[in-house]
Amino acid sequence: MPFIDQFTDLTPVNVLVNILDVLLVWFVIYKIFTLIKGTKAVQLLKGIFVIIIVRVLTQTFGLDTLGWMMQKIIDWGFLAVIIIFQPELRRALEQIGRGKLFARTSLQEAEEQNRLIEAITKSVSYMAKRRIGALISIERETGLSDYIETGIQMNSEITSELLINIFIPNTPLHDGAVIMQKNKIAAAACYLPLSESPFISKELGTRHRAALGISEVTDAITIIVSEETGAVSLTSNGDLHRNLSIEEFEKRLRKVWFGPEPELVSNSKWTWRGKKNG
Repeated sequence: MPFIDQFTDLTPVNVLVNILDVLLVWFVIYKIFTLIKGTKAVQLLKGIFVIIIVRVLTQTFGLDTLGWMMQKIIDWGFLAVIIIFQPELRRALEQIGRGKLFARTSLQEAEEQNRLIEAITKSVSYMAKRRIGALISIERETGLSDYIETGIQMNSEITSELLINIFIPNTPLHDGAVIMQKNKIAAAACYLPLSESPFISKELGTRHRAALGISEVTDAITIIVSEETGAVSLTSNGDLHRNLSIEEFEKRLRKVWFGPEPELVSNSKWTWRGKKNG
């Protein structure tokens, strides 16, 4: 019964220490994955897992020759990992030296949010001044995969230059909606469902109806730039906010996308029963 005795002899302090030990191991593994996320090390790590799985299978099925080869690869793997992951290891050591390793995730998240808001605001401002019609839908909790499939797949980084270029008139992708997933442009020239509400103003165009339509069936945030007036609007949760200045648009977009901000005092919020100029 020695195995059972190991558990009966545990004191509350030992249990807490063991739990803390496991949590720390998982935290270190999590930080390693966040460190190599988006780098070539991810693919190399997948290759290492494949080698380990093959080694286990050779033992299971008695494949001695292949097993010997896999074992040699694993034996020399530690040195290979140091050489292959040298840039990532160097960056991790530099961050530890600067004391930024554990603050990295939250800091980078804030920087990425600011970058996305800045890119979208810059592109919207440019298109509004030149009356370039635009329709941009941002995925949140409810997936937009069905609508992404109706357009042209892109999977591109979000930049103001790319967004502007997509909506330039008479270009192949300008007619339709851009859909964003996380920090990527998933697709362009997508079809969104038009709202069938009888209470929508007759003066609202197809872009506004599509923006309201998608907001009625999902929690997506949709941005509209009117081709006729250059007015900037935003829909979320079935509400249409119209005639926003660039400053109001930026604050409202940040609030509905990334969290609450100080309440904006404005007369620009209109529901779908609202007025014209869109």
